[in-house]
Parts: sequence; C-alpha cells; structure tokens
Amino acid sequence: MKINKAFRHCSGLALLGLLFTGGAQAQSNSTECIAPAKPGGGYDLTCRLAANGLQETGLIDRPMVVSYMPGGIGAVAYNHVNGVRKDDPNLIVAASTGAAVNLALGKFGEYDADEVRWVGALGVDYGAIVVNADAPWQSLDDLMDELRDNPGEIAFGAGGTVGSQDWMKAALTAKAADVSPQSLRYVAFEGGGEALAALLGNHIQVFTGDLSELKSQLESGKVRVLAALSEERMDGPYAEIPTAAEQGYDVQWPIWRGYYMGPNVDDAAYQAWVERLAALAEEPAFAELREARGLFPMSRFGDDFDGYVKQQVAEFKSLAEEVGLAQ
Repeated sequence: MKINKAFRHCSGLALLGLLFTGGAQAQSNSTECIAPAKPGGGYDLTCRLAANGLQETGLIDRPMVVSYMPGGIGAVAYNHVNGVRKDDPNLIVAASTGAAVNLALGKFGEYDADEVRWVGALGVDYGAIVVNADAPWQSLDDLMDELRDNPGEIAFGAGGTVGSQDWMKAALTAKAADVSPQSLRYVAFEGGGEALAALLGNHIQVFTGDLSELKSQLESGKVRVLAALSEERMDGPYAEIPTAAEQGYDVQWPIWRGYYMGPNVDDAAYQAWVERLAALAEEPAFAELREARGLFPMSRFGDDFDGYVKQQVAEFKSLAEEVGLAQ
C-alpha cells in the first residue's frame, strides 16, 4: 500500500536554492536531501556527507536542505518519492545497505529496487567478526571449526533483530562454515554499543559489528577482530586485521552510504547528479570529511552503482527466503 498521507505536509516545504557547478553547464536549482529517519542517525549523516561535502569543496554556493522523513525504516520516504516526487530532478534521498536489506525483505510495500534511480555511493563502512580478547579463538578458522561442531553453543549478538543487517552478517558467516543460519544462536540488542558491552561482559561470544565502531576498542586491547568483511585490508589501525576472504571464507559486508532519485527523473538530471557526486569523491577535502565520519572510500556511480544495489538486493532476498524471512 502506498504511504502518501503521512507526508502531504512535505509538499509545502520552502527549500533554499543552491548553485550547481562542475557539470556541462552551471544551473541554479532548489535542492534537497531527504534523510528517511529522525535527525542524528546514519541517514542524517549520509545527507550531510553530500550537503557539507558539496559546500566545503566549493561545488555549491548555498546550502542544500536536509529534511527528515522517518517511518517504516525508510519505507515512508521510498513511497513518497515513488508516489509524490517521482520526477523531481532536484531531490536525492539517503540510502544504505540497510535499505537494500529492507527491499529484499519486502518492507517497502509494493515497490522493489527497480522503482528508483540509484545515483551513487560516497562512503562505506565494513562489517567485522569480533570476539573478546580472552576468547579461545585466535583466528576465523578456529571459530568456524567450533561453529560447525556446536552451532547452538556460540552466542552471536549485535544491534539488530533477526533479518537486520547485523543478523545478516552472522547468517552469512554461518553459511560460509556450511552451517544453516537457522541453527544460529543470535541475541538482538538495541544498538551496537549495547552489544559490544555484552561481548565485553561475556554475555555473548561473537559480535558482528562494524569496523568504524571498533577503533577505540582496538586501542584498548579488549577485543580481537577475527575478520574484516571487506574486499581487502583497510589501512591505519585496521591494517593488521585479515579479511574473511583471505582466510578462505567468501563473506563480505559493505555498509555503503549512497543516494537514489525518483523513477521518472530524466536522464540529463540523473547524469548531472552522477557527475556531481563523482567529482565530489575526487576532492581531497572531501576525503578528510569522509574519514572524520568514520567512513572508508567508496566510489560507485550511475549504472555501476545501480547494478551493484540490485545485485545486493537479489542476494539478500535469496538468503531471506532460505531462512523463511521473505514476505
């Protein structure tokens, strides 16, 4: 069912103008980024990554409006764009891997991943398999061996319920060990901080968190990261953490921060946004901005990003169907 009534008031928003540069021809437009959540969360960060980045690198003259449309873990905004602003050339909406998971689970109603135009991603974080520093497992192999023998004896935990991103990380890890995700023992917490506290208190044995939230814990020596769920090793404080892939397990979990537009936005407007974000990604000042927000580089734009998101959704849907979660 389309969710339109909840956001009729948004049609009257007075938007500030901004001046785009860096395209074939500069043009003045009123632009907006919708964060599909309340202020202060990941989607807010994603909108401000674009808004602040474009401003600070001189790619725009005036601020971009960031507005908030919480509801349905992104469903309200997704329905709004498809039902009310499907051809708005000046609107981008923040999205993430979580949106791809919810699309795979059918949580956006009648709409699927084909209903919007995926513009690009400006940053990414990565999942991680984390245990207490005094845990008996020194490597991912050690954990996988025990998981095969006693899958119900090892308590995984993270900041999300069954079907969430953090649960998906645990489920994919189990699958890589030829263990059914349905036999996994998983404890849901309100957030990553609570789950990490449970790990440190030995209430769970494995935390499927994100690399960026582990920086302070790495320095304290209280945790051991058995694997980063990235394509390759990260730099800096994460340089000693092996990937799951290099240990022989095909598990990756990128938490990308990106944007989509309405389904009927014309090609010229869509391409202008693709080029604008791609130009931003190349700016040295933007790299500092991204790092300050705990994100790693990711530059996927246009058709490349569109195909990437749709492939992710298909993979998540297959996993959800396997464990009986798909609607």
